[in-house]
Amino acid sequence: MSLNLNYKPDSLVDTENLSREEWLRYRRKGIGGSDAAAVMGLSPFCTKRDLYYDKIGIQAVMDEEEDNWVAKEVGHRLEDLVAEIYAKKTGLKVFPIRKMFFHPLFPFMLADVDFFIGYPDGSMGILECKTTGYHGREKWEHDSVPVNYEYQGRHYMAVMNLNRVVFACLYGNNENDFIIREMERDLEIEENLIQEEEYFWKENVQNKTEPPYTEKPDLVLESIRKHYGPADADAAAVKLGRSHIMELENYLRLKEEKAKLEKQVKRLDEQMKEACFGIVEEMGVSCKGIIRDGSREYVITYNPVYRTGIDKNGLKKLETQHPDIYEDYVKVSESRRFSVMKKDAA
Repeated sequence: MSLNLNYKPDSLVDTENLSREEWLRYRRKGIGGSDAAAVMGLSPFCTKRDLYYDKIGIQAVMDEEEDNWVAKEVGHRLEDLVAEIYAKKTGLKVFPIRKMFFHPLFPFMLADVDFFIGYPDGSMGILECKTTGYHGREKWEHDSVPVNYEYQGRHYMAVMNLNRVVFACLYGNNENDFIIREMERDLEIEENLIQEEEYFWKENVQNKTEPPYTEKPDLVLESIRKHYGPADADAAAVKLGRSHIMELENYLRLKEEKAKLEKQVKRLDEQMKEACFGIVEEMGVSCKGIIRDGSREYVITYNPVYRTGIDKNGLKKLETQHPDIYEDYVKVSESRRFSVMKKDAA
């Protein structure tokens, strides 16, 4: 596929006065920028199967985790502030266009861009406004952009036919806690992205065909859990097909192999601790030691690690004595533990 760059984006709808529900309905008419990483199998939050369910109108039984929607809402409310900080830092003109656009050649590709940038030479760029906490800065280290944002930006450049996208990310509470990353258009990556999105839209969404799971195991298991809902301890046992026997045998083999490796790791851990007995004893209460041997130098640290938490007894006491506080701050989440017991049939 050779990309045709002689086009202008078309407007699907004015988003200025759309309700959240209306906006979501329009989003299901195609693939948006925040969907792009999921289509590529690279989203840290969403599988391609999750995206498929959303586009055909099947909602996950379990709602999003509470802290996720709060984080999203905080990010949405701070978009204007992030744009203002970027404009102040760069002196560039930043402005919104409250429309949802679509690609005229690939109309399933949608774009609802945060802001646009006006450059002195008359050209335009895209500004995507992000927020994160201090712990999230590492994802932006070494001039990098989180992969899900990268594909969002490349999707937007494709739809809008623009050659530059800027990511501005606020991670603290002052204007110096601010990251700016610029990304140029790459037509080879863009062509591959369009092909993947076109296949997903036509072969999966329009044909109502579930895409296979290809993502990391934890994300896939969480996707399945969300789709089917909370566990039901009273539900009848499911009679599984014999086709799963090979999977179970492989699982048991891997479990046995893991147990052997864990024993080796435990033994090595003990040997490593034994190797440092003399050093720790000589350091005493000091947290740092230095050994020089000719041109070599070894710097040893033995730093304390403090953890603050509430043990099970403390939680029980809190629940009994202060149930109102317990309900406000203690959150119960569900996970599932997979186990296999192999025995001879009677």
